[in-house]
Amino acid sequence: MTKDTNDQTQQTVRVALDARSYNIEIGAGLIGQAGAFIAPHVSRNRVAIVTDNNVAKHHLTTLQNGLDAAGIASTATIIPAGENSKSFGRLEQLCGWLLDEKIERDDCIIALGGGVIGDLTGFAAAILRRGARFIQIPTSLLAQVDSSIGGKTAINAAQGKNLIGAFYQPELVLVDTDVLATLPTRELRAGYAEIVKYGALGNAAFFDWLVQNGDSVLAGDTAAQTYAIAESCRSKAAIVARDERESGERALLNLGHTFGHAFEALTGYSNALLHGEAVALGMVMAFDFSVARGHCAPQDAARLRALLDAATLPISMTRIGNGNFGADALVNAMAQDKKVKAGKMRFVLVEALGKSFLADDVTADDLRAFLIAQGALAQSDDVRPMTGQEATTQ
Repeated sequence: MTKDTNDQTQQTVRVALDARSYNIEIGAGLIGQAGAFIAPHVSRNRVAIVTDNNVAKHHLTTLQNGLDAAGIASTATIIPAGENSKSFGRLEQLCGWLLDEKIERDDCIIALGGGVIGDLTGFAAAILRRGARFIQIPTSLLAQVDSSIGGKTAINAAQGKNLIGAFYQPELVLVDTDVLATLPTRELRAGYAEIVKYGALGNAAFFDWLVQNGDSVLAGDTAAQTYAIAESCRSKAAIVARDERESGERALLNLGHTFGHAFEALTGYSNALLHGEAVALGMVMAFDFSVARGHCAPQDAARLRALLDAATLPISMTRIGNGNFGADALVNAMAQDKKVKAGKMRFVLVEALGKSFLADDVTADDLRAFLIAQGALAQSDDVRPMTGQEATTQ
């Protein structure tokens, strides 16, 4: 590694939100030690665990043993893995299970899993008995550096991703770096895209560090991973502390997401395009759009593209699925973005690596012309959104 990370394999990041402040604990083996961290947050030594079938086989027993060691009883439910679980039906089932288990407002609900589990469980905690206590134990790199932090919880709607939800902060986030060894390579790389995002939007020095050390992060170097995760968490925690409910600065954390969510929607929220992959592609497009509008130097866009390409992340829409995306379909999907205000689309654009801003003067015509230049089909009737099954088989 080319920069001293002080070889810290355990770090604490504080999310400062007055009475709702909480710690992000980062280190190896934390799931097995979870009882010691969680004990101060339980009122009657009983917790409910929500996880999925993929995570359960690797980490559920370890977590339950760690809780048992601290005298904390647990009950668990295992739901199907995948984006389709972020639905009204699954939310209703989960809330029903929690009520059947007589989970009270002062009991802790633990989300053990990636972004889907965290989003779904957090939303259930927010609405169960008008608010139950909630702890995040993220098991994907993407969730560790992004979705588990800051209190955004949601399910998807037919009209788009994460459109129904609430801001609801956890009481604790436990980031166990050991779980990264169980992730498929593709998922690890998808999570790495969110790490790159923090450098690209507001921390040029961190971006430079990733250029030198990104290979170590992806190769499983513990010190490199711990440093990259902690630096990402510090970046997000600082922004969330200043703008918890996304009234201004926090929107910058959506760099790449407006473009990315549109591609996710048109591929049916399927395995054809993981969320982190969509963010990678979306960041490239946000930088290219910034260059096209005269905000950013082409060299910065090229550096971002090179870093993502080195991690084998998508940098062109023509490499996704069948590569056929209609410009009008993409524009329509982006019009459903959560950042739309007074009917106007807003985009996170950049002036340079590490310097982002929110633009509200993007017209549909300008966007459509840019998308066509990037390879989208000009005639909307040349393409229809692929269903999840179709996209997965591409």
